[in-house]
Amino acid sequence: MCRSGAAPTGYGAGMQATRARLRDRTLAADVADLRAHDPRLAGLDVAVRVDGGVVHLEGAVPAEADRASLRDLIGRLRGVHAVWDRVRAGDAGPLRVLDVGSGGTKQYAGNVGVDRAALPGVDVVGDLLALPLADGACDRVFAVHVLEHLTDVVAAMNELHRVVAPGGVLHAMSPDRAHVNAYADPTHVRFFDVQTFKHFCTPRAGVRSWWPHLVSTDGASIFADLSPLAPGEGPAPPEHLARFFD
Repeated sequence: MCRSGAAPTGYGAGMQATRARLRDRTLAADVADLRAHDPRLAGLDVAVRVDGGVVHLEGAVPAEADRASLRDLIGRLRGVHAVWDRVRAGDAGPLRVLDVGSGGTKQYAGNVGVDRAALPGVDVVGDLLALPLADGACDRVFAVHVLEHLTDVVAAMNELHRVVAPGGVLHAMSPDRAHVNAYADPTHVRFFDVQTFKHFCTPRAGVRSWWPHLVSTDGASIFADLSPLAPGEGPAPPEHLARFFD
């Protein structure tokens, strides 16, 4: 998982790394306990890995409802900041996964990397504001430490909404505005808070709406797992939005 800004060094960095490993170990045990005792998750053949509060899921399940339960129930555990799944449902083929602004670093090796520059590891050269892809072409899209570099975030989110398939998920991640990493990189032109994503999850003129599965911060980064709402589809109800937003 990519994070912007320089990593801390010295004794403090070692303490932070140790604490993060312990938190992930505890969270992995919590996920295992949930899967063992919740009948909705019983018998699902999915591998689980926890890294920095992000739960990575990989495997196959019988139906889309199983995948949705897996993602949503794990996302409710305290300490989970995002759920990144590469889980196939039913007879569907491999997931179509896009990494926008990937540069030479993809979140998973099998992702299709898109960037404006023809760097090593980039599979498609294109602009995020006009992706060379058909509507609904992707099951998962990663926008990790990308949006903060764009002046027109609304246009970028609308374009991502266009290419994510119905039922697909956008995994966005940007520096938390309260953390030094938000300001340490002079190429950052936008700053993000959890509340920023509320803008995209409530009906607004000119803004395509998203359903929030999980929006969180670990103090350094903002995480948002979102699915596109179809035209005419009702927005998330206030009680669901209240899980994440003021």
